[in-house]
Amino acid sequence: MSNDIPVKQIDPSSEPSNNKSKPETVDLYASREKIYVKEVKGFFQKIRNVSLTLLMGMYFLFVWLTLDGQPLIHFDLPAREFHLYGVTFFPKDFFLLSGMLIISAFGLFFITTLFGRVWCGYTCPQTVWTFIFMWIEEKVEGSRNKRIKLDKAPNSSEKVIKKTIKHGLWLFLALATGLTFVGYFYPIRELIVDIFILDANGWAYFWVGFFTIATYLNAGWMREQVCLYMCPYARFQSVMFDPNTKIVSYDPNRGEPRGGRKKSVDPAEAGLGDCIDCGLCVQVCPTGIDIRDGLQYECIGCALCIDACDDVMEKMNYPKGLIRYTTENELEGKPSKLLRPRTFGYGAVLALMIGAIIFTIATRVPAQLDILRDRGALFSFNGEGRVENSYTVKIQNMSEIPHTFNLAVEGMDDIRILTTTTVVVNSGENRTLPTVVDVPPESITDTNSTIRFYAVSKTDPSLSLETESRFVGPRPRQ
Repeated sequence: MSNDIPVKQIDPSSEPSNNKSKPETVDLYASREKIYVKEVKGFFQKIRNVSLTLLMGMYFLFVWLTLDGQPLIHFDLPAREFHLYGVTFFPKDFFLLSGMLIISAFGLFFITTLFGRVWCGYTCPQTVWTFIFMWIEEKVEGSRNKRIKLDKAPNSSEKVIKKTIKHGLWLFLALATGLTFVGYFYPIRELIVDIFILDANGWAYFWVGFFTIATYLNAGWMREQVCLYMCPYARFQSVMFDPNTKIVSYDPNRGEPRGGRKKSVDPAEAGLGDCIDCGLCVQVCPTGIDIRDGLQYECIGCALCIDACDDVMEKMNYPKGLIRYTTENELEGKPSKLLRPRTFGYGAVLALMIGAIIFTIATRVPAQLDILRDRGALFSFNGEGRVENSYTVKIQNMSEIPHTFNLAVEGMDDIRILTTTTVVVNSGENRTLPTVVDVPPESITDTNSTIRFYAVSKTDPSLSLETESRFVGPRPRQ
């Protein structure tokens, strides 16, 4: 698809001085023409079928899986808890989300620098759902030629039935997509029941409806328009390309001049290249471009044109690879490098961030101890003549099991906790406990002393928490 604007050259000397030529009007945006994608089989299509099956399977299956009675993936927004593969995260762990977003970004940059838009062609959600919707359309309405004829034909019972079945299946898949997405925030087993007995809250209905409509429109109707006009990746991908990036390309040195011929004709004797100008590479393209026109931002790197062209080359007894994953340098006969400074840079940052996230999660303590000293009173004397300070102990249990903690305090001679020293904290609970600490007056050496609180789990002795606080007392006697 060319973006060039045709220009008419005007020679002022050839025009009468009193005749003002009218400027030519050019439309910069053309109405969408429906793309009828032809089914194709081949090596890259098999790879995509595997990736689509895995991704769709993970999306629809993981929401139903549980681990130790907890959903495998559950974003519990009201409780501010995020359960991922047996680990519970809290809002204070959001810096991990930032790290994961950075990893995703540099991972995309790294892969794009090496292999172009393979993300778009094989794993992008828009591609995954669009190909599933296209598969449904193919099974219901038939091959590319049958679909074209069906759309051009006047309304009939056959046409209405096929269109109804197709859109019904599209809406069913879109509804399943919406329910599954909301199921990651609202336990899916409860959501399904509540939705259909009309007992779910309004937001659940809104988001299920929103994602159902969005999926139906994006994958069923808009399709390539999302990639061409809505996705920013198509626009900035070029800054990550260089002459060593492997992309789907047509080899003009081998294919030109193109032209039709019989299988028995020797292309060299006929003065032709290997391209027989069959147009299959255009018919199988989900964005409707002609890869023979060169690199275009509309290309999503799906390689369907490679499978189609290889099939034609095989039938013509020509070598495969007229359209292939290659680099600009290779097409020009120059050496191509897979590893280069840019890939080393992206790879180094990616490895560093992955290592940092793994280390942070591996060393993450699944509980937190906070001590707040009562600022309403400096200190007081109890009936035993000992100096007291009041505190609020907060223990947050971020693990998947309840813990029983033993409290202790150190830092001054004969210091002790007067209140309870055993605290039971359930999974996900943030327990608050008023606590009183006292010491004998002779142990006070300063008006403001440093003490340390400890909380050791009886359930898991390896889980030990500690934090620092202050003990305020009277001025010590000289």
